[in-house]
Amino acid sequence: MLARTLSAWFAVWMGLLTVAFYLWPGMHMLWWGAIGLSSTAGVVVGVLVHRPRRRWPWYMLAAAVFVFGAGDFFYNLLTDVFGLENPFPSFPDTLYLAMYPLVAAGLLGFIRSRTGRNNRESLLDAATLTIGLALLSWLFLIDPYVRDNDLTLIQKLASVAYPLGDVLTLAVFARLLTGGVKPFGSINLLGLGTAGLLVADVIYGLIQLNGDWHVGGPTDLGWVLCYFGWAAAALHPSMVRMTEPTRSTSGDLSVRRIALLGAASLIAPGLLLVEASIGKAFRDAAVIGTASGVMFVLVLTRLAGVMSDHRQSLARERELREATATLVSAADAGEAVAAVRHALARLLPAGTPHKVVVVRAARTDEPGLVRVSGLDSELRAQLREFSSVLRHPLGVENDVLYLAGPTEALQALQPTFEVLAVQAAMALERITLSAEVSRRSSEAYFRTLIHNTADVILIVDDNDVIQYASPSAGPVFGDERLAGYELWEFVARDEHMRLTELLAQVRGGGQAHVTADARAERVDGTGLLVEIDCRDLRDDPTVGGLVLTVRDVTKRRQLEEQLIRQAFHDSLTGLANRVLFQDRVEQSVARAKRDGSLVGLLFVDLDDFKIVNDTLGHAVGDALLKAVGERISGELRDTDTVARLGGDEFAALIETDSMADLELAAERIVIALGEQFTVSGETVNGISSIGLSTTVDASTAEELMRQADLALYVAKGAGKGQWRRYQSDVHTAVLERLELRAALDQAVKEQQFVLQYQPIVDLDTGAPLGFEALVRWNHPTRGMIAPGHFIEVAEESGLIVPMGRMVLQQALSTAGRWQRATAPGALRYISVNVSARQFRTPGFVEEVRQMLRASGVEPGTLLLEITESLLLRNDDQVRADLDALRAMGVRLAIDDFGTGYSSLSYLQHMPIDVLKIDKSFIDDMLSSSQQRAVVNAIVQLAQTFNLSVVAEGVEEPGQREALRQVGCPYGQGYLFARPLSEPDAFALIPKAAPFAAMA
Repeated sequence: MLARTLSAWFAVWMGLLTVAFYLWPGMHMLWWGAIGLSSTAGVVVGVLVHRPRRRWPWYMLAAAVFVFGAGDFFYNLLTDVFGLENPFPSFPDTLYLAMYPLVAAGLLGFIRSRTGRNNRESLLDAATLTIGLALLSWLFLIDPYVRDNDLTLIQKLASVAYPLGDVLTLAVFARLLTGGVKPFGSINLLGLGTAGLLVADVIYGLIQLNGDWHVGGPTDLGWVLCYFGWAAAALHPSMVRMTEPTRSTSGDLSVRRIALLGAASLIAPGLLLVEASIGKAFRDAAVIGTASGVMFVLVLTRLAGVMSDHRQSLARERELREATATLVSAADAGEAVAAVRHALARLLPAGTPHKVVVVRAARTDEPGLVRVSGLDSELRAQLREFSSVLRHPLGVENDVLYLAGPTEALQALQPTFEVLAVQAAMALERITLSAEVSRRSSEAYFRTLIHNTADVILIVDDNDVIQYASPSAGPVFGDERLAGYELWEFVARDEHMRLTELLAQVRGGGQAHVTADARAERVDGTGLLVEIDCRDLRDDPTVGGLVLTVRDVTKRRQLEEQLIRQAFHDSLTGLANRVLFQDRVEQSVARAKRDGSLVGLLFVDLDDFKIVNDTLGHAVGDALLKAVGERISGELRDTDTVARLGGDEFAALIETDSMADLELAAERIVIALGEQFTVSGETVNGISSIGLSTTVDASTAEELMRQADLALYVAKGAGKGQWRRYQSDVHTAVLERLELRAALDQAVKEQQFVLQYQPIVDLDTGAPLGFEALVRWNHPTRGMIAPGHFIEVAEESGLIVPMGRMVLQQALSTAGRWQRATAPGALRYISVNVSARQFRTPGFVEEVRQMLRASGVEPGTLLLEITESLLLRNDDQVRADLDALRAMGVRLAIDDFGTGYSSLSYLQHMPIDVLKIDKSFIDDMLSSSQQRAVVNAIVQLAQTFNLSVVAEGVEEPGQREALRQVGCPYGQGYLFARPLSEPDAFALIPKAAPFAAMA
């Protein structure tokens, strides 16, 4: 009633203001401002009174009306107060133009609320209609503005913006209308206001072309209609439907829609025909032709959509037929509901989240698409992850079928859902009728069923004496003749009090139906677990007592206990698993916070478990894990918790009062696991590393476990069979190392590494022989970083492999460019370091071959530097790869010779060309005769095996002279040059005379 009163008074008020506007033109500024403010207030009042589901589209419309009215106010201010004649463009035009996107946003809000975002058919129809009308706007409004030489650029832009805003408004409103929205009061009023705006804007634009616009003409009626229509739409009671979801019928091509789309499509050829008849066809032919082509494509796309919808309809009909057949054959309500669930899952698009619920309602509501927020609280709790739901009564005892899912999917499925629900209702009615007929004719069947069921049915009187026992009491209790005995003779003694209270509650009416577990006894005294269901049927003359349904659940409870144990214990060792251990840790930490006790956590990790698995097999590995778990448990108290977290990782939770006890426990476990194990006839090692953390440094369970993990990381870094307690400074160092590893991983991905080149020279002449490629990390914030700061982490993490591949590829690419830019033979070789891990990577030799081929560098130009550790193991694969590289022509050098476990055997048998003496020997060569003798021995050794020798780290002239005296021919170091950039290194290469060759 209030809504109708508001609408009527608003219509009268707007009519009075309009009449006053035309009767007293001298005060048109006042009347026009009142019209704009009244329209804005009308929209806001309508929202506050009717409270639609979504308010923001209406508020956007209110904002549009407000800025439109503000534009009128300032326009009248300029003309009436300041005396300007038709000021254009001006500040009011900015407000006018701001109205269009606000209107479009509000209309889009209605579209999204009602039919969702993915409605391609309505979008295509709206686009077809909009392009046709936009073409008219172009020819009669936009194009004349563009061609008008009397207008300035700003005037042209402002003039063109108005019809473009109208086209935008028309497009969005057409999208709303073509989205399957059936006309009703509010949308009709919105259309009235929009039509008034568009007509007034078009007439205003045509008048502006002639330059004789003035306020107070009939054109203003269109804007008055706009103000009135939009506000009246908000005040109309049907405005709440604008933001309620509804089923879209945009895919339906009615005769009216086909005629409308056909007329829009004929606008372009019609205009072309008209212009051809008057001799103007060639001026606008391109625009008209483009519009025709776009509309043709839209029509074809629309037809494709119709065919797709047709195929979907056929598929849904097929699913409905199959579902109907299943419903016809359903034997009970469960099968019928299951068939409905299956059919709905098949009818919805694949992967669509949904939920099907069948509930018994107190009342029968209207079917359709409704909001979840409007349902009962219990239903809202079940469907809380969805916003919309389809509802349809099933016609059986007020049962209602609900389908919750995405709003757009429900809108598309609604007709099919209603058909399926009707079929389900018919099936349920048939099943109910059949069940009633069967019930009335099968009392003998149920009597037989009771006599043969596995459950024991007992009738007990008020004195707890058994009046009746079904025949199944024999298998359960050992004798079916229980009548006349007291119930308590078959119940465990310590259960008497609890069951007495339970029966008293049932007899007292506190609970009409109670189920409980109890321990019972057979006639022979053996125990069993039973589930007792108790009902009070003393008022039933055919029963006259308590009915106890007793079920033997001994095996089931044992199975449940077994499953619970499996869920919280490791299946291999029988220890607690990660889930149970995490819970115990959280409880212990919480207890420590309350009483100030000390909690310690040990993380135990076997050091060489992978070797056991790889060499002795997984059976021996599993046996070792079981033995390790037993040995750890043996070193701790029964109150401590030992767990296997997975793989070869164990953990122990210890609650104590002394830090010394925790450290002693860690020490005991390290010693115990250090002793060899004999499992499956094999002697294996269980040496382990342990990380210890305590609640002294941690306040949460998560923090305690993380600190234990960090301590374990430190212990493993210290060597095998070690334990370490968490220290904050160690924590910082570990985090820095982990951060370095993460940054290094990012650096490899982003290729932040650059190469520098250090020349290797002839010590006699100083002439360069070649260059060693040295990698540097060009960190984005820290600048250039030397390899000593990151190579170890790269080796540890495995990043050395992609890094080494990058270095080798870049070095060969540089060498190829140098060789092509210099005389043949000017660059004799380039040296590249290769880590042992990179060398052992499968396919390394083939990678080198491909890189040489891609760079165009001769294999003999490449010198690969490897470490002694690669050659110490008698590895046939390493020897084969070295031979393959030598056969290819690549030369090999041993880097840092003398610092590792040098062996004469690999010098004799491995294909080595060059020895590089480590800088540590060169540094002390002048001050230590012993070091000089070592260098001399290395040089003599190399000469014996016919190898070249290069001294690294030559920094002083005396070192160069001493090396020449002991017969070392080549060297590199700061004395000759620091590592150089690529251009600086290239400058050292002779452009004509070749380098001296390395012997």
